[in-house]
Amino acid sequence: MLSPARIKTVVYPAAFQYTIVRRAFQRGEVLRALNIPNTLTMARIVIIPVFATAVLYRRYDYALCLFAGAALTDLLDGLAARLTNQKTALGTLLDPLADKFLLVTSFVLFAVYGWIPKWLAIAVISRDLVVVVGWLLLYLITHNSRIEPVFTGKLAIAMQLVVLAYILLRINLPSLPPPPDLVFLLTAGVTALSGLQYVYKGFMVTNAA
Repeated sequence: MLSPARIKTVVYPAAFQYTIVRRAFQRGEVLRALNIPNTLTMARIVIIPVFATAVLYRRYDYALCLFAGAALTDLLDGLAARLTNQKTALGTLLDPLADKFLLVTSFVLFAVYGWIPKWLAIAVISRDLVVVVGWLLLYLITHNSRIEPVFTGKLAIAMQLVVLAYILLRINLPSLPPPPDLVFLLTAGVTALSGLQYVYKGFMVTNAA
């Protein structure tokens, strides 16, 4: 049997948490966070482990559909945010994280299976590590976490998605020709260039602070 003191420790936190949630709903914060763009982004995050499982269990047809669905949500969430003017701090944080989780997971799996050159996977993952570490350092130094995306960064992500999608498509349709090495080289080059551009922007923001 629970003692009165134990009942207090159980009931009070639950009541307190309920009050916080209720007030958040009253202010509309939860509803604003659960808008269409953020829902699409969270759906992409949920798809990632399912996609990885499909690859590991060699259900490449499912993997192709899941990857295409994840890439489509990447396109639609940004479009929906602009059209409906529903940009939130949560979406600003989740969207690039979802992209990185999807791409890093895919490049690691594809490199392990020998579908892409290992050096390409290393280039992509290294660039993401540099960007994330640079962002953390920038926040610690300037308390500013906002870095505007650069064109080469968007281009690099688009090229990476196209390469991965074509690889999956070719696995399902073996009659397709293999991608030329030039495609891998261009993807790695644009990826590295975007990383350098983000580093340069980080230095500029730090010096201006």
